[in-house]
Amino acid sequence: MRYADGGGLTAAGRAKREAVRFEAAEMFEQGVRPPEVARRLRVSRKSAYAWRDGGKPALVSKGPGGLPCQLNDAQAERQQAELEAGPVAHGWSEDQRWTLARVAELIHRLFGHRYTPRGVSYLLHRLGWSPQVPVYRAVERDEQAVGLWRTEPWSPARPSTWRTGSGTGGRSTR
Repeated sequence: MRYADGGGLTAAGRAKREAVRFEAAEMFEQGVRPPEVARRLRVSRKSAYAWRDGGKPALVSKGPGGLPCQLNDAQAERQQAELEAGPVAHGWSEDQRWTLARVAELIHRLFGHRYTPRGVSYLLHRLGWSPQVPVYRAVERDEQAVGLWRTEPWSPARPSTWRTGSGTGGRSTR
């Protein structure tokens, strides 16, 4: 998975990039100029110039980015169960949809943590939920007629009998 646990590289990906930066540091120690380092390592010149200053200590990986999840594993399991119970079980009876705002409110009620809508989105992704748009159907829709229309064979298209003027492109020759 490329963006494990809601964003950033995996540990293996970070280690691989760190190795490339260390290789660049060794080249700089040998006097290789940044444009040549960029060409050899197939990175941007901007990266090579940024890596040139500071030496190896500045090139060490700083670990995964972002803040850690506010919910521990037990809380995440409980959150999953509460989501599966549905919005009505938590007082939202208008419709059967979980919105990011509703999930953020539920997390605050249950665990006292405040989440932004984007943070809720990351958390839901981590829990295996995906965004879905409900299908809106017309009240007048006749499901029986739609089913018949889908199964009814259509006749092949017939050539049009309507013709423009004879070889004049539709213009009158009078």
